[in-house]
Amino acid sequence: MKKPRLALPEDQGQIAGAQSVTRALGLLPLVGRDPVRGIGLGEIVEETGLSRPTARRLLLSLMHSGMVEQDPKTKSYLLGEETYVLGTLAAQRFGLLDVAHDAVAGLAADTGDTAFLSVRRDAFSLCVHKEEGSFPIRVQALQVGYRHPLGIGAGSLSMLAALADDEIEEVLEQNARLLREEYPRASEAELREGIARTRARGWALNPGMVLANSWAIGRALRLPGGRIAGALSVAAIDSRMTPDRQEEIAGQLLERAEQVETRLARLYARHGAQPARRPRQNV
Repeated sequence: MKKPRLALPEDQGQIAGAQSVTRALGLLPLVGRDPVRGIGLGEIVEETGLSRPTARRLLLSLMHSGMVEQDPKTKSYLLGEETYVLGTLAAQRFGLLDVAHDAVAGLAADTGDTAFLSVRRDAFSLCVHKEEGSFPIRVQALQVGYRHPLGIGAGSLSMLAALADDEIEEVLEQNARLLREEYPRASEAELREGIARTRARGWALNPGMVLANSWAIGRALRLPGGRIAGALSVAAIDSRMTPDRQEEIAGQLLERAEQVETRLARLYARHGAQPARRPRQNV
């Protein structure tokens, strides 16, 4: 299956100033997909359909403004310092990590296992925070900065299941090749079954999709308008994830998720923000 291209405004002769800005900024999510290794020019060209000279020119403009940097050794492009500065400023208004930090720490303390906060980035899930519990045996399938296709992992699956059906189809199509090549434990059919089960019970179960003995429970978080804000999850070795304990952890996740969503609603109300609305699914 041919890899879908990132949607960017099309060329119409010489790019007008406003279009050029839009297209340059549209590259930032692509550059930020892998915050550690970055992305090469060839992959950017493949995903966007831009010519190499156009992609390079747009990247140079982002580098000039400090939004993008280039690794001198690998030549990969990464998010620059200015994106961190702007993100820090935006966090004062939309600070999910600040809002959810106590919930993640509380889940780790209550369960004794490892708790995570993840966010959606296009067709992927990105882990942004982790808290270790007291149980001495810890899972290693997810670390801060790790990125998995939406659906791979408990928090990731909960976010995928919370999307509208048409968005789910787009995500599965976009990730089809990656799933086949790098995630043999998670076929498309298994993901679709996982989506259905997640919607039916209100939480997601990862039965060792990445590592066989690493199981997890996840719950999506929503912004006031219904859009996905992220997901909370708890991971443990498979022997600790008995059916009864799955239900227990799911209840704790629900309680913590409701706390986070209440805080988000207050935060948005205080700043007068109006998040775009999406069709809600029962997760």
